[in-house]
Amino acid sequence: MSHPIYQVVSFKVSAPYTLEVQFDDRTTRVINFHPILKGELYAPLLDLTLFNQVRLDPEVRTLVWPNGADFDPATLHDWPEQVEELLVISHSWH
Repeated sequence: MSHPIYQVVSFKVSAPYTLEVQFDDRTTRVINFHPILKGELYAPLLDLTLFNQVRLDPEVRTLVWPNGADFDPATLHDWPEQVEELLVISHSWH
């Protein structure tokens, strides 16, 4: 089974904890990250000052934060299908 490779080409903050993300295949996702901001890596992003420091990594073409948090571009691209699994995983981080 092949795993599609996607790249983030741009993003903008559209609301608190929410990003509008554009991909190289012209797909756009509006992603509310708030429900999964748990655990050692992602909980610090509840600080909106830190969350809003998100950047596009020019090498791997995904979203990254100064604390090292990031997401696979395929996960971001397929967020509607991935979010339930991420919620289950994030609940185990407590």
